[in-house]
Amino acid sequence: MDSKNLNAQNGQSTVGPMIIIGALFFIFGFVTWLNSLLIPYLRIACELTEVQSYFVTFAFYIAYLVMAPVSTWVLDKYGFKKGMSISLGIMAIGALLFIPAAFSRTYIIFLIGLFIMGGGLAILQTASNPYITIIGPVETAAKRISIMGICNKFAGAAAPIILGLFLNLGEADKITKQVDNMSPTEYAAALDQVALQVVNPYIGIVVVLILLSIWISKANLPEVKGDEEETADHHTVSEDKKSIWSFPHVILGFITLFLYVGVEVLAGDTIIAYGVSQGVSLEDAKFFTGLTMGAMVVGYIIGIICIPKYLSQENALKLCAILGIAFTVTIVFTSGMTSLLFVALLGLANSLIWPAIWPLALKGVGKFTSAASGLLVMGIAGGAIIPLIYGQIAHVIGSHQAYWIALPCYLFILYYAIAGHKAGKKNVTH
Repeated sequence: MDSKNLNAQNGQSTVGPMIIIGALFFIFGFVTWLNSLLIPYLRIACELTEVQSYFVTFAFYIAYLVMAPVSTWVLDKYGFKKGMSISLGIMAIGALLFIPAAFSRTYIIFLIGLFIMGGGLAILQTASNPYITIIGPVETAAKRISIMGICNKFAGAAAPIILGLFLNLGEADKITKQVDNMSPTEYAAALDQVALQVVNPYIGIVVVLILLSIWISKANLPEVKGDEEETADHHTVSEDKKSIWSFPHVILGFITLFLYVGVEVLAGDTIIAYGVSQGVSLEDAKFFTGLTMGAMVVGYIIGIICIPKYLSQENALKLCAILGIAFTVTIVFTSGMTSLLFVALLGLANSLIWPAIWPLALKGVGKFTSAASGLLVMGIAGGAIIPLIYGQIAHVIGSHQAYWIALPCYLFILYYAIAGHKAGKKNVTH
């Protein structure tokens, strides 16, 4: 399909594809932010150390690094629409593994299930992010991705609360406090019951993912190849650009996304465990991820209203990076609920970073859009590495001071907003 035909189709039916892609963003928001509750929950059920519990995020997000090249191959072979349908099926297989993992209370099977779900999401993200960028003008891409982000973060806020309805968190908390009064057999039996509580919600997730996969395969979505905007002025590529490695702004965009996803996951997935470390019960702490997601939604709404009329994508990125720096410093220099509140407010600082990086990094890559998207999606592996480093630092100096790790991440994001996204663009026609 050429750009003219796609644009004509967009003019008639952009809303339809956006609703479908919005549903996908809701699903991968829901699945992703379940991890914030799984970290402290599996720490209890599988008797883990703090560092071991953060392998939940490692297994989930490292799949993006491993699977991103596979994602590009799947999308090239089957197209974006079939690729999205396949990815949902893969995610369903990963969710299904939670059932034997719960019955055997085996942490490694939980991690394999999380890895497979992350792998499916890698394909879904590789397809859906450039898709939402391509189906309209690139100048308003951040606005469209912000709308998708609201779907994602509402799901993220709801996920730990909904999962919390199925998990008896008060009982899990109580068991850890009564361990000295129980025999090893009684303690193991109690933990078996705790682990089994994840079975029903994950059966539900499997069913929803399979139904969505069937829906997407039959939906009326325009097929895109990834090079539709190649003829537009901002997508004219010089002949010396032989591969994706010829675009420094894409490489730097990958590093920026790696660090950004690291701090986004840090804000969303550590806040419950951090709250527990500050003396809050797990039953109450399950709502904290909702605060982080709520702060992100506020930021997305600001983005929808202000971009590009009042705020350019570059300036939105600068503003978010500066807020991230300020909030990180505040987290480590305050304590208790004030510190927790600023961890949640990192959601506001993070909100417009993802929507701004994608169009800035994809600008000018033309026929290399699919390859650039695959590389950028590999940056999501930052969600595997940075929280794990946080867990290791927290083990040594405490979970409070470990938030210092976010500072260099936001400083690099600020560099990309100011100069990094312009790197090597002198050969791109504007």
